Amino acid sequence: MLGFIGTGNMGGAILRGVLTAGVVEAENVIFTRANAKAGRAQAAETGACFAATAREVYEGADTVILAVKPHMVPGVLAELGEPAGKVIVSVAAGLSLDTLAAHAPAGSPIVRVMPNVNSQIGAGMSALCAGEGVSEAQLAQVEKIFAAVGLTARIAEKDFAAFSAIAGCSPAWTYTYIDALARGALAAGMRLDEARRIAAQAVLGSAHLVLDQLGTHTPSELRDQVTSPGGTTIAGLIAMEASGFTPAVIDAVNAAIARDRELGQA
Repeated sequence: MLGFIGTGNMGGAILRGVLTAGVVEAENVIFTRANAKAGRAQAAETGACFAATAREVYEGADTVILAVKPHMVPGVLAELGEPAGKVIVSVAAGLSLDTLAAHAPAGSPIVRVMPNVNSQIGAGMSALCAGEGVSEAQLAQVEKIFAAVGLTARIAEKDFAAFSAIAGCSPAWTYTYIDALARGALAAGMRLDEARRIAAQAVLGSAHLVLDQLGTHTPSELRDQVTSPGGTTIAGLIAMEASGFTPAVIDAVNAAIARDRELGQA
């Protein structure tokens, strides 16, 4: 039985993903959310069972995905009580395995996961890290759940802040890049809606090509393949770098990592 505590944007995306992928049947899913009216509507839509409390979800499920705001996590974990042994999966940013274990029922197997916003369309990127007492079978089951909404990677917990920057924060930066491309085309006379669609597809295709060529060509090698001597691409690249494009991206990653660590100590 799979449980969800919180089925808003992220929790709801994971819920829909596992049902669509057939990872679990709707009758084997139990969930709760703060907005009971929305929860009942979600139950009618998905066929999953809506529960009134987090404790009810915990008692009814074998694996529980905790998808509430980070500041709410300690209070929710304190409500769960016994029995211990249920696998608790947290998607809360900035909360370490040690912090989660300090509030969860004693001895609980805990998996920390960081999905990103693109999980809502099945194109997410999720990092996983297991705490003490999590078996390989349990971790593989959690991995299967998040594979239903995109790609997954097992990483060391020390790398979660960096992952959060390059996978969790970067969609917002990429949206900004796409918008900037479109506005450049707008300035040249193209319709903005058309320019946005074209720019978005170009970024999507470029990302797919990078994934397709992993282990064969690096992103910089792919860049060189489309950069002709004296051409338009190199002219644009020189202008971007003169404006500090690469240092700006690295600064953004570093700022996000620093802020993530601050939040983890709060």
